[in-house]
Amino acid sequence: MAYVVRIFPRAERNLASLYEKIGAEHVDAALRWYQGLRESILSLEEHPNRCSVTPENGELRHLLYGHNPTSIA
Repeated sequence: MAYVVRIFPRAERNLASLYEKIGAEHVDAALRWYQGLRESILSLEEHPNRCSVTPENGELRHLLYGHNPTSIA
């Protein structure tokens, strides 16, 4: 079953703010990260249940994106 995923203006501003924070020194990498995050969010239209359920609310799910900086070897 497909769903409609919309990124509301407030969320878009939050994404833009994150992009600006990480993009100061590495513009190309920041743009790839930003575009990948948007694609990951929008892919929830086709795969809404792929993320794990949050412990605090069984109706919400975590969308984790990127790498954990402490796990990079």
